[in-house]
Amino acid sequence: MRSLLLLSLLLLLAAAYLGGGSTRGPRAAWTQGPEGSPASPLESSAQFWVRLSPEVVAVPPGDSVWLNCSSSCPLPEGSGLITRLRQGKTLGGPGWMAYQLLDVRAWSSDVRCFITCDGETRWAKARVTAYKRPKSVILEPPVLVGSKYMLRCHVTHVFPVGFLVVMLRQGGRVIYFESLERFTGLDLANVTLTYELRPGIRHLWQPITCHARLNLSGLVVRSSSAPITLTALAWNTKSKALSLASIAALLGIVLIVGATYLHKYLAMRAQM
Repeated sequence: MRSLLLLSLLLLLAAAYLGGGSTRGPRAAWTQGPEGSPASPLESSAQFWVRLSPEVVAVPPGDSVWLNCSSSCPLPEGSGLITRLRQGKTLGGPGWMAYQLLDVRAWSSDVRCFITCDGETRWAKARVTAYKRPKSVILEPPVLVGSKYMLRCHVTHVFPVGFLVVMLRQGGRVIYFESLERFTGLDLANVTLTYELRPGIRHLWQPITCHARLNLSGLVVRSSSAPITLTALAWNTKSKALSLASIAALLGIVLIVGATYLHKYLAMRAQM
């Protein structure tokens, strides 16, 4: 009887041990599965990336540009490009799509592409800018009108004019500047700045230059003219007469003072 009870107890323990092993088996396999087995479609979609390149591109106004939208998604369900720019041709291959943008004239445009993979959509962004450095910056020789110099600076074939600042510099200081924010045209343009300078002694023999500067939200494009110099030979008749009179008066004072000292000197010599 005791042997029978012992045998029953052993059978119950063996059944409990086997049952516990079977419950641990699937748990261990579940833990190891993701490490040794390929990712499920849901996991691969959570890891895919999208790129739009180049991310920043600059073209002359009116030109075209190509942008490439690529992705690591193995089986894209959809793709496209969102932009206000006019689109042209579209090319594609495994993992990429190329889009042509035509006649770019807005100075700055954001472009976005998207890829849908396994029900999830991801985006990438790029910026297309259009600008043209001035073809030339020319400061004309000064023209004397009345008692003032007329200075003219010509900035040719520049875009966008609304972001242009033109300034006149003499030595290390700005004597005049003008911002052209009021211009909103989308074409290359020529700009002429005119400034009347009343001449003074401080303006002589110091070079004057004209500077054109495009401020494009972080991108600064600079161009400048050859220097010119104001000389006393460019003064008008009134200024010349005034200068000669001042010089003559100064010489007269010097002569009077010199004659006085000479007379005193001679008188002292005669008394010795």
